[in-house]
Amino acid sequence: MNPFCIISDSSCDLADSQLEALDIRVIPFYVSFDQKIYRRERKELSLEVFYRRLTSDRIFPKSSMPSIGDYCDAFQAAIADGYREICCITITRKFSGSFNAALDAREIILEDYPGVDIRVIDSWQATGGQGLTVIEVCRMRDAGYSFEDTVRRLMEIRGTSRIMFMIGSLEYLSRGGRIGKAAAVGANLLNLNPLLELYDAELQAYGTARGRKKAMKKVVEMVNDYFKKNRLSFDDYDFGVCQGYSSGADAETVRANLEKLLGRRLTIPDFHVGVTIGTYTGPDPVGITFIRKYNRP
Repeated sequence: MNPFCIISDSSCDLADSQLEALDIRVIPFYVSFDQKIYRRERKELSLEVFYRRLTSDRIFPKSSMPSIGDYCDAFQAAIADGYREICCITITRKFSGSFNAALDAREIILEDYPGVDIRVIDSWQATGGQGLTVIEVCRMRDAGYSFEDTVRRLMEIRGTSRIMFMIGSLEYLSRGGRIGKAAAVGANLLNLNPLLELYDAELQAYGTARGRKKAMKKVVEMVNDYFKKNRLSFDDYDFGVCQGYSSGADAETVRANLEKLLGRRLTIPDFHVGVTIGTYTGPDPVGITFIRKYNRP
C-alpha cells in the first residue's frame, strides 16, 4: 500500500489506465441534459455519448459537482483500506463548488476519525492542468516524499501551472451564458478561433487567430513566448496536450510541434477534456498544459 492516498475529482481528466497505474482515486462529476436525471461522468455516461449529444441536442447540458456524500464515501473507503493520510485535489473553486464539498466532507469524517489527516487542495486548475498537478503529487509520493512535504511542495508549484488553448468557436460559451450571442455569431462569421489561458485559477482571453491552422500554431507560440518572457527553462517543466472529442488529429499536430519546440518527446498521454470544461468549450478544443517539476527549485 502507498504511504498516503491521493484522491481527485474527475475534472483532472486522467485516463482510466493512468488512474490505475498511478493509484489515484477519482470522484466523478455529474452531467444532465434534461436537468432531471444526472449521470456520473465516465461511469454512467461516456465521453463519446456526452459529446455526441452536446453537438446534436439544442438543450445545453448542466454539470453538477460531486456531493458531500460522495466525498465522505471516498474518504471512508480510503480509511477502511488502512490510510491515515489523504490528499484530495479538486478543480479550482472559481469553476465549481467541488472544493467546498470536499472541505465539508472532511469535517464530517474527522468527527469520527480524529486521527486521520485529510488535506483538501484547490489545484487552481482544471482538466489537463489539474491532471498534471495530480501526477506531480504521485511522483512525490513515489519518490519517498513525506505527506507533509508533498503537500507543502504542491502548494508551491500549483501556481506554476498553465493551460494555453484554442477553441473552435464561441458557440458553447454563448449557449452556457458565459458570453453574449452577438459576440459568438460575429466571431464565427469571421472564422476567428479564440485563444485562452487558464492560470492562477483565472480564465483569461489571449486573443484570436483566423482559421484553425493558424490557431494551432499560435498555441505553441504562446508557450514559447511565455518561457522566453519569464526566462524559464523547458527542462524544469512537465508538459501535456489537452484535446476535445473531435480534435484528435489537430492535437497530434500540436503535440508534434510542441515536441519540436521542447527538443524531447512527451511522455504523458493526451488529456481528453471531460464534461466540466467540455460543456463550455465544445468538442474541439486543443491546448498545451505545463507545470514546474516537483524536484526543480
